[in-house]
Amino acid sequence: MSFTSDCKQELCKVERKRECCLRAECYGAWLFSRCFSLKETSFVTENGAVARWLLELAAAGAGVSGELTFGVSRRKKPAYRVFLPDGGSRRALLEEFGHTGREPSLRLNRANLENECCTAAFLRGAFLTCGTATDPGKEYHLEFAVAHKNLANDLYTLLCEVEAFPLSPSIAERKGAYVVYLKESGPIENLLTYLGAPNAAMELMQVKMYKEVKNNINRKTNFETANMDRTYSASARQTAAIAAISDTVGLGSLPEELQELAQLRLDNPEMTLRELGQKLGLTRSGVNHRLQRLLTLGEKILAERGVDNLL
Repeated sequence: MSFTSDCKQELCKVERKRECCLRAECYGAWLFSRCFSLKETSFVTENGAVARWLLELAAAGAGVSGELTFGVSRRKKPAYRVFLPDGGSRRALLEEFGHTGREPSLRLNRANLENECCTAAFLRGAFLTCGTATDPGKEYHLEFAVAHKNLANDLYTLLCEVEAFPLSPSIAERKGAYVVYLKESGPIENLLTYLGAPNAAMELMQVKMYKEVKNNINRKTNFETANMDRTYSASARQTAAIAAISDTVGLGSLPEELQELAQLRLDNPEMTLRELGQKLGLTRSGVNHRLQRLLTLGEKILAERGVDNLL
């Protein structure tokens, strides 16, 4: 199953202890289902648990009976269709929550959020019918897709007012509809926990931790690779300079303190400055100073022969 399906399966299993919260969740689910209307419309989903729970919410939260049919979508996936076939039932559902179906613009009726606890229940219902959460292994993104502009604005405002933690939602228009979304892992974790899906929130946290560890390893590897590249590049220039000296004036012409180092570098181009120093009983800076002298001498010899650069 997808991450969204896992989230919704978990939310459908939340224990509802308070009547006010059950009613608020019913309102949130049906308000955002795109069939909260006097017209006969339907809510279609591939998630059977959500479809069945929507019917249970209608019965328990509003005393209304709906119907459920099953088919196959164009994607060859199961498709559950929930609807209220009777006009009286549709009117009763609307009136239960203070709507008439003739409003010029569908809005959130705050009178249905009786207590502070009802906000989480209402948002849980909204997520069940219009929410999606992207697989955190791909990106961090949770959104509510809303058909009505003013309703989207009301949802955005409600999310901003959650006092337990800052969610910092955003809102955008997409293909004639409106999307209220979160893009950061922390707020998404907090919202999923708030709605009643701690397991999904924990999965997101684990993926986030894995990504952070992986990124730290990659940064460390890249840093070490860059250091190795610099080491090998410097070693190649030093070896070329020493080879130029050996092929022209000979290493025997060098001062005694440079001869041993020059030969050691020719024989061991992969050694670091520290390793060369350990062989010769010198500090790293001492080795570096002597190699710079060899580089200068080698470059001078090559310049006299018309070669501008060692590498």
